[in-house]
Amino acid sequence: MNFFEHQAAARRTSTRLVVLFALAVIGIVVGVDLAVMAVVGGSPGVLLFATLATLAVIGGASMYRIASLRGGGESVALQFGGTPVPEDSTDRYLQRLRNVVEEIAIASGVPMPGLYVLEHESAINAFAAGYSPSDAAIAVTRGALEKLNRDELQGVIAHEFSHILNGDMRLNIRLIGVLFGIMVMGIIGRRLMLHGGMSRNSRDGVAMFLVMALVAIVIGYIGLVFGRMIKAGISRTRESLADASAVQFTRQTAGLAGALKKIAGLHEGSRLGARGETEEISHMLFGDGLGFSGLFATHPPILKRIQALEPGFRAENLERLQSQWRATPPNGLEEDAHMGLAGARDALPAASSRINVTPAMVASQVALPEANDYRRADAIVHAIPDDLRERARQRDQVTPLLLGMLLGRDPAVLGKQRIEIASRLGTPVADAAFACRTTLAQSLHPMQRLPLAALAFPVLRLRPRPELDAFMDTVFAVVNADGEVSLFEYCLGRLLQVQVRESLDPARYARFGRRKPGNVKQEFATLLAVVAHAGNSDDAAQAQRAYLAGMQRVLPRDHVPYAPPANGVLALEAVWEPLDALDPLAKQVMVEAITAAASHDGRISVEEAELLRTICGVLHCPLPPMLERA
Repeated sequence: MNFFEHQAAARRTSTRLVVLFALAVIGIVVGVDLAVMAVVGGSPGVLLFATLATLAVIGGASMYRIASLRGGGESVALQFGGTPVPEDSTDRYLQRLRNVVEEIAIASGVPMPGLYVLEHESAINAFAAGYSPSDAAIAVTRGALEKLNRDELQGVIAHEFSHILNGDMRLNIRLIGVLFGIMVMGIIGRRLMLHGGMSRNSRDGVAMFLVMALVAIVIGYIGLVFGRMIKAGISRTRESLADASAVQFTRQTAGLAGALKKIAGLHEGSRLGARGETEEISHMLFGDGLGFSGLFATHPPILKRIQALEPGFRAENLERLQSQWRATPPNGLEEDAHMGLAGARDALPAASSRINVTPAMVASQVALPEANDYRRADAIVHAIPDDLRERARQRDQVTPLLLGMLLGRDPAVLGKQRIEIASRLGTPVADAAFACRTTLAQSLHPMQRLPLAALAFPVLRLRPRPELDAFMDTVFAVVNADGEVSLFEYCLGRLLQVQVRESLDPARYARFGRRKPGNVKQEFATLLAVVAHAGNSDDAAQAQRAYLAGMQRVLPRDHVPYAPPANGVLALEAVWEPLDALDPLAKQVMVEAITAAASHDGRISVEEAELLRTICGVLHCPLPPMLERA
């Protein structure tokens, strides 16, 4: 199953969630109506009032809970006890976590997520939260940091990245809201019980309160049963798929299998201490946080998960590991040193080289990196100059750094861009951006531009909203300062705007598209014409052939003649939103069409590959750093 099929399946699961929620609500309404009939009789008016009141309570509670999580990944991580990981932490465990997450983010082609630690949890567990990669957060327990070696931590993080990439996170947040709604009757019952027990009113009044509380608790238990069944039914399959995805783009199965073995073999396992909070997020966790089995289990049995990775593993093997770890508890950093976990790094291709790609091959790589992508990402991260990496982690330097990446080459354009930056953010920021431009031009490989932006993004989105709004305005002004801005600079600016916009209001932009290619013919024509012209600006005939190669992929029966847009790259302003709203499977065809236009002769340059990655990033189809395949 590729990225687009995963997203289509996630959309179907969202529909299934609505159906299950409706069934749970019907069960609760029937329970309330039966209780009302038993107490006051079966008057239609009373039953109608009870039904409407129950629906209002459930619906209101669900909407309230979802609204409380509108802030996305950060708000979820903080609500459930996460502590932000500082950019300049000297904690070796946190440094290792940041390094692992940076490499997997670059291998996945998405912005670096926010990092959080559940400091008071000694169990091995983790979760990813958010509506989209732009607002994603990953939280890891202190127990996972201390007990897992680097390969095992890598496997856990890769598992969480699969949830980020495949649309599972937004489903999980909606599930939190749904579960709160159907379990709210039990919460009301417990509050009534507490209030009734403390009441000083008459004995009859206290008795009535207690009866109402007991009824609400019983009905709430119905909601709890439904809720746990919904979580289990939706979560188990997606956890198995996440395990498979994690194996696909880490170096081997041993890392993920090792983490699961430690969960199964250590006393703490994956069970978290804060049971009330864990109930809400149990479907999001890497390992079972509550200890349920059978019908209510949110994860497949731990032994089956291990055997799916290592078929020869048996229960007696687990017993030996348990005895070993009882005598000597595992320490992740010590295991790293003993095993020499450093890993080989691929060399980056020469900036002038050309690579072989095919449309189907590129589409199959969207959000599905493999082992060689991880090695390429590792090489990219370690090849970025130290001073640039340091700037990407400093709040006062990240804005000039990103603006410096957008500056053009023509002196007249540069003069206009300096004025735009200085007028919005001040002369010191403009000076710093131009200083960054010089360093970037001299020392940054074309394949390092997007990864550097990805590393800088978590720090950027920590800035106050007015500053982010000013930054977005500045980005727009810089990339539109003159028609001479390159296609890559324009698309990188647009990508930054999309990511900042989504991080400011994540819930607003979290939705799967439904449009079909036939409804966006002109938008396809405009995008493919811009891409074709950019790669063949000095040869109109070649540009037309490139355009037709792309159109043949996406609209083979339609004839939309080639016409280079009169206003160049700025014509793309009209295409992003309609194309981003395509159905997931239609987006697969779109990626193939863009690739066909960029590589109509079967080969593209490194710069063209980075342009392709940038365009796909704007359209939420993240590509790994290594498009060529043996």
